[in-house]
Amino acid sequence: MSEFSKAVLAFEIPELKLFKRGKVREVYDLGERLLLAASDRISAFDCVLPTGIPNKGMVLNQLSAWWFEHTKEIIPNHVISTESEALPDGVAEKHPDLKGRSMLVMKTEALPVECVVRGYLIGSGWTEYQQKGSVCGISLRSGYQMADQLDEPIFTPSSKAESGHDENITFEETVERVGESVAVQLRDASLALYAFAAKHALGKGIIIADTKFEFGLHDGRLTLIDEALTPDSSRFWPKDSYRPGESPFSFDKQYVRDYLLTLDWDKTPPAPPLPQEVIAKTREKYIQAYEWITGEKLRYGPAD
Repeated sequence: MSEFSKAVLAFEIPELKLFKRGKVREVYDLGERLLLAASDRISAFDCVLPTGIPNKGMVLNQLSAWWFEHTKEIIPNHVISTESEALPDGVAEKHPDLKGRSMLVMKTEALPVECVVRGYLIGSGWTEYQQKGSVCGISLRSGYQMADQLDEPIFTPSSKAESGHDENITFEETVERVGESVAVQLRDASLALYAFAAKHALGKGIIIADTKFEFGLHDGRLTLIDEALTPDSSRFWPKDSYRPGESPFSFDKQYVRDYLLTLDWDKTPPAPPLPQEVIAKTREKYIQAYEWITGEKLRYGPAD
């Protein structure tokens, strides 16, 4: 069997109650806990592609777990266990695809805000800056080039859309949604997490250009949830090839987006399948990002 036929596109666990099915993850309700199961699905332009990326779900799950462990002194997170053996009796044995892809977490009251931190000027931020001299309404000094590092990271929250595009919102709108105290905590925690992660990753040869976090409240306490600092939620660039003024090489799914932009596709479903070359290159990028950042081999991955 080819490695490209081994992508896990969905989980079907009839003995557990399905809470929701996201673009990449299935979430199961275990009462006071949730089970997050990361598939190998990949989305672009808000469309889930019919082709999966083998081992991608393992990277998302295990890299998030690594960051959760290394940032728990900054802010608590929702992780209970990343071992499938911690699941209810018999589930791990019946569903071996969960190994390396599952995370048992606490239930929280998810907050309706995506917490984006930008450290570099790229993507929609660069487009807005060229037009208005600002990013998400935040005025910036003149003179930046594409992909330049900002003088300091900025917090640019967005709405959390169940479907379609998230919409950028101001800090004042964040206050309206969650209250001033929580909004300040969201901003401060996001900037602190980014500062820690960006410094660590840079020492491993990776620039984290931007990233997004999600938070919830557990017993009234702000808690980091969902995923953290993965190639799906961040832009990762190799430090050694980075040049301000140029579009950087990327470890994340920008490679897939760039391929799709070469096609005659209007960015509405159904999305086109990916060729084997793009699948292989994307898989390589995800695994390489994991190994560079953590200094470890992916568990249950290609060599296991």
